[in-house]
This record gives sequence, C-alpha cells and structure tokens, in this order.
Amino acid sequence: MYRNHKIIVVMPAYNAARTLKATYDEVVDQGIVDEIIVVDDGSRDDTVAVAQALPGVTVHVHQHNLGYGGNQKTCYRLALEKGADIVVMVHPDYQYTPKLIPAMVSMIANGLYPCVLGSRILGGYALEGGMPWWKYLSNRFLTGVQNTLMGAKLSEYHTGYRAYSRELLQSMRLDKLSNDFLFDNQFLAQVLWRRQTIGEVSCPTKYFTEASSINFNRSSIYGLGCLRVALAFRFARLTGRTPPFA
Repeated sequence: MYRNHKIIVVMPAYNAARTLKATYDEVVDQGIVDEIIVVDDGSRDDTVAVAQALPGVTVHVHQHNLGYGGNQKTCYRLALEKGADIVVMVHPDYQYTPKLIPAMVSMIANGLYPCVLGSRILGGYALEGGMPWWKYLSNRFLTGVQNTLMGAKLSEYHTGYRAYSRELLQSMRLDKLSNDFLFDNQFLAQVLWRRQTIGEVSCPTKYFTEASSINFNRSSIYGLGCLRVALAFRFARLTGRTPPFA
C-alpha cells in the first residue's frame, strides 16, 4: 500500500523458472506491494511450480501460449478484478530491477502521471549494462522516428518495465491491441492518442543468459510493426480518423 493506493505487481511469465524467485524476493523487499500475480503463458520449464511455491502469489496458467500481449491482457484483467489502484508490470526474468517500484508508484499515486516507464536509455548506461549494440541502435532509431511521427519526447518506447493507474487501464481498449510483442508499442500509442502524459525513470540495464530476449528476426518484424503503428498514428492525426490501435 502507498498513500492508500493498493499496489499490485503483475509478472507475465514464460520459461522464467531460473529467475522468478530472485525477482519476487526483490519485489517483496520494496515493502509497498500488496499482491503479486504471475501469469504463465504455457511455459515448458518449471515456472508454474516455482511460482506456486512463493508465499502470497496468485498464479494463473494459460493452457496454451497466447503471446506476450495476450499474457499482459490477462495480467491487467486479474489485477483490476483484485482492486488494484496501481499496477506495475515487472518481467520475471530479472532484467529490470524491482527497486524502482516505489519511485514509479509514487509518480502515479501523487497524481503526476497515469503511466510511468522504466527507461533503459535515460542515464546513458544501456550499452555498459549489456544491451547488444544492434538493439541499442535500433532502439534509438525507432524511438526518434516514433517521437517525430507521434509528437512525443520519450527516451524509449520499447521498455518492458511499466506502471499504470487503474483509471488508465480501465479506459484502454486492450482488445484493439496485438497479442504479440507489438502490444507494448500499441499500448503507448493508444495512451498518446488519448493525450495522456507519460513519465519516465532511469532504469539500469541487466542483460545475461537467463534474461529473456527476442532474436534478430523477431526484432526486425517488431521494428517494422512499430513503424507501421507510428505511421498510422500520424495519418490518423492528419485525417481525423481513429487509428486501428485506438
């Protein structure tokens, strides 16, 4: 609980057995999280068993893999059903440090932003933290194009560390968004389309073998999808039409 706001952390999990407990321990250490929800998206390892052994964790299992976006849709539905005032998404691969949860939550609870991102780019240590150079360059290129087309000034659109207010999540049309990796990007485009503000905090990067990451081919497909979203946003602004993601 933070300032009478119920805080729920959601973890969209897929083959995260080796890092889930370390992530959980650090989340609990922050002292303000009321509940933790783990949604397993058809993992082929022991993710479900590890999650079920953690005290106080609600575990929901998809019998079939729905995709990263489909997993998040379940996460947010369950969190809202449990009465969350603020929902923080933390990847259970331990790439993003849960130590930033209090900072992100405070920015929402104090009425500054309905959406807060943990940015790997702010602070300038992404490469030193292990981000592959090709990912860094593509991140900077895509972000620059997206800011230009969507009229924003974010440091990056591609972080998986996010916090949302209940009111924002309830207003979103999640059914309009992809069930795959493009979900995160479309989500931010929908937020910007509604002229909501987005805050950012600097998040140290942490890349290692167990941290989940999509390969070059899937990254390329994702990048092209991001460009299509930004172009659709710009076209909709110019024509007064509603974009497909909104």
